[in-house]
Amino acid sequence: MPTVTIKEAKNRLTELARQVEKGETVVVTRNGRPVFDLVPHRPQGGLRRSAIEAFRKAHGGQLVSNLAEDFDAPLPEDFLLKPRPEIG
Repeated sequence: MPTVTIKEAKNRLTELARQVEKGETVVVTRNGRPVFDLVPHRPQGGLRRSAIEAFRKAHGGQLVSNLAEDFDAPLPEDFLLKPRPEIG
């Protein structure tokens, strides 16, 4: 993985962009310490707006239908120390 200083990156940006377009990652440093990576672009995944809108239309516009009143209340201090109850 090639490493360049910020000054080198500024002066060689077009060349570095070509390397990144080929799939390479370039580490950019300041004072010998990594600051950021130049990486190939990847389209974002995640939720599709069209799917969310279709769901809202089908279900009356509400994404969450049942939310407990205390859903954000603090957990008891010993919550993680208690054995998990048997299910089923």
